[in-house]
Amino acid sequence: MAFSLQRTRLYFENPVGRLLEIGDPTNCAVVQYKPGKRNFEELQAFLTHTRQLLASRHWYKILNDQRDMMAFTEHERAWIAENWLDVRPEGAPLYHVAVLLSHDVFARLSMTLIMNETRELGLVYRLFEDEALARAWLLQLD
Repeated sequence: MAFSLQRTRLYFENPVGRLLEIGDPTNCAVVQYKPGKRNFEELQAFLTHTRQLLASRHWYKILNDQRDMMAFTEHERAWIAENWLDVRPEGAPLYHVAVLLSHDVFARLSMTLIMNETRELGLVYRLFEDEALARAWLLQLD
């Protein structure tokens, strides 16, 4: 069984990106970053809504589409590591994140730095070039 992006529902959108939700049987948040520079407060809002979606639905799977994203700044990386990735509801499963890698080499590097900085948090990341493979990996987690 493959999940279809046709069955998605828009949960939140701002200049940073779009946050979609795919319910039963997939139960997955789809994070799609938009190209271009980001406003820090808008990034905070975008990621806060992502966390709220996951917590409210008791989901742990994320398809993180970074293909058009610019690199995270040092300030953004620090905030993500300290205020987003390190906050998970008590008893919630580890987040499993399928990352569709950015076309921008610096964005790929910044994602690698985040993964290295947060390795001890127990997050499970898999990096993909192919969206179908990323979706298949998320589906097999159930």
